[in-house]
Amino acid sequence: MAKKQFKTESKRLLDLMINSIYTNREIFLRELISNASDALDKRHFLSLTDKDYRYDKLEILLEPDGVNRTLTITDNGVGMSREEMEKNLGTIAHSGSEEFRRKYEDSSTADIIGQFGVGFYSSFMVADKVVVESKTANQPASRWVSNGQDGYTIEDCDKEDIGTRITLYLREDNDEVKYSDYTDRYKIHELVRKYSDYVRYPIMMETEKSVPKPDSDGEYETVLEMTTLNSMVPLWKRNRKDITEDDYNNFYSSKYYDWEKPLKTVHYSMEGNVSYTALLYIPSRLPYNFYSKDYEAGLQLYSKGVFIMEHAKDLLPDYYSFVRGLVDSDDVSLNISREILQQDSQLQSLRKSITRKIKSTLVDMMIKEREQYEKFYRTFGNSLKYGVYQNYGANKEELQDLLMFYSSKEDKYVTLKEYKERMKPQQNEIYYCTGESIDKIKKLPQIETLLDKGFEILYCIDEIDEFTLMMMHDYDGKQFKSAQKADALNESEEEKKQKEELQKGNEGLLQKMASALSDKVKEVRISSRLKNNPVCLVADEGISLEMEKYLSQLPGEQKAKATKILEINPNHDIFKVLQNVYEKSPDEIDEYADLLYQQAMLIEGFTLDDPVDFSNRICRLMKKANEQAGH
Repeated sequence: MAKKQFKTESKRLLDLMINSIYTNREIFLRELISNASDALDKRHFLSLTDKDYRYDKLEILLEPDGVNRTLTITDNGVGMSREEMEKNLGTIAHSGSEEFRRKYEDSSTADIIGQFGVGFYSSFMVADKVVVESKTANQPASRWVSNGQDGYTIEDCDKEDIGTRITLYLREDNDEVKYSDYTDRYKIHELVRKYSDYVRYPIMMETEKSVPKPDSDGEYETVLEMTTLNSMVPLWKRNRKDITEDDYNNFYSSKYYDWEKPLKTVHYSMEGNVSYTALLYIPSRLPYNFYSKDYEAGLQLYSKGVFIMEHAKDLLPDYYSFVRGLVDSDDVSLNISREILQQDSQLQSLRKSITRKIKSTLVDMMIKEREQYEKFYRTFGNSLKYGVYQNYGANKEELQDLLMFYSSKEDKYVTLKEYKERMKPQQNEIYYCTGESIDKIKKLPQIETLLDKGFEILYCIDEIDEFTLMMMHDYDGKQFKSAQKADALNESEEEKKQKEELQKGNEGLLQKMASALSDKVKEVRISSRLKNNPVCLVADEGISLEMEKYLSQLPGEQKAKATKILEINPNHDIFKVLQNVYEKSPDEIDEYADLLYQQAMLIEGFTLDDPVDFSNRICRLMKKANEQAGH
């Protein structure tokens, strides 16, 4: 029996496959089971017109042998002739399934997984010798033997039944890999459940079971019992009418170890350029490591029920990384092995379709289940905001109508669309205000007059909010404007004239205060935005006050500062005090100016550089006021 050599290019490909392409050895079993499933598909198809291929039951049998260090995979599928063995196994990457599909391309053969030649050779990652015995109808059986290095042999053998039997002679254990694990029945069961649980044919193996000994008093013995290892019909392949909410929730809980029910379940099928079925879940709560580098985003990916990848990140944009679930597609393109996804138009089509479905689901929730959507948004809203902020606002159109902010007018979360529909005539800007909490924002002096005039303000309490709005720039032509900015006044002509007159009439006082605070503020000016409070700080062009606070928390010595302007309420009693002090003792204005500036800093939530000095100054002023009162 002469040994035949692999073709030169096949030899190089085999070496590449064993040593480079497959990074996870255990997938060899998935590949061999998938090939067996293909063979069963083919036999079923041929049996419809050829009585020689008729069968009682189609199945796959696994036989681990720890004594002889072998693992045997047997199927009663279509089998291979000697010629087919030569073609399919002698030339690496030749696909018998692909050829079968082309031969019967006008028939219903779409369910064949394919790529027999490539997947089969993954067995050499764990075996130093592989024996394939196969028989097809009306032809003698043949045996193919190879060590994956110096060629192969083919000879006749005495196999009687149609089908294929592959025996792997496992490599010797070493410090890195314990190949004998692949004779362990528990390990085999685990791999089948992980990778091949939804193969449509039963995968059988004898498993250990503890049973009472005959004629014994409470004694047990371990016996081997033939067991079906896989569940065969996945939940997502069943008719949705036959699936209960508990079925969905139990599947989610067992799959993702989450004791809370998902907020939303999305189960659907799509046909078109890329056909697929998806089972998606929106969780009720934030995973504990969601914002850490340990969080693994992505959907599970299956091809015809065969597990391909645990976290297929490319199927979801980052801003939808909170979505959990799986996708099962008949059209997934595979490059060399099922382990490596080909980044082609099919994968991109899958991603676009899934992304559209997630958005439509969220929009539907917002319209029909507002309370549920608000719960979702409080949990995962920042993901959507980061999505807008990333890539310089490239995803703005996709996400802007999903965003919500707390409204001063509605006292609840509203969308930007809802805000715009309520805008005043001639209002060209969407007002927002940032702060640590809703309650603190409501007390900010900068928004008093805007609220009095009936303008709606969006309250932003998350650090990402202002970055997001700045990146968006506008919504449907209406620009975003911070109520804490110097130019966010919305003054009438009369108000402007009145302010200019007050500014001019108190020019000396204001310049004196500005000079005292020259290292802290750009300007001190009369305010038309204050109503009850004496002073406030606003930011000129550049970064905002809230952004300065955020950036100050970041590492590094160089801290960005907002360009501050101190505004004074001309209708407040404190202004009369300032006018009086300036008229009688102008040199004392410096201390008053500094105290008012620090008061405005505290109102804005800044930390004072020297709170002890601030406290002592207040005490000195109180003492002085007491003395002037004659006490």
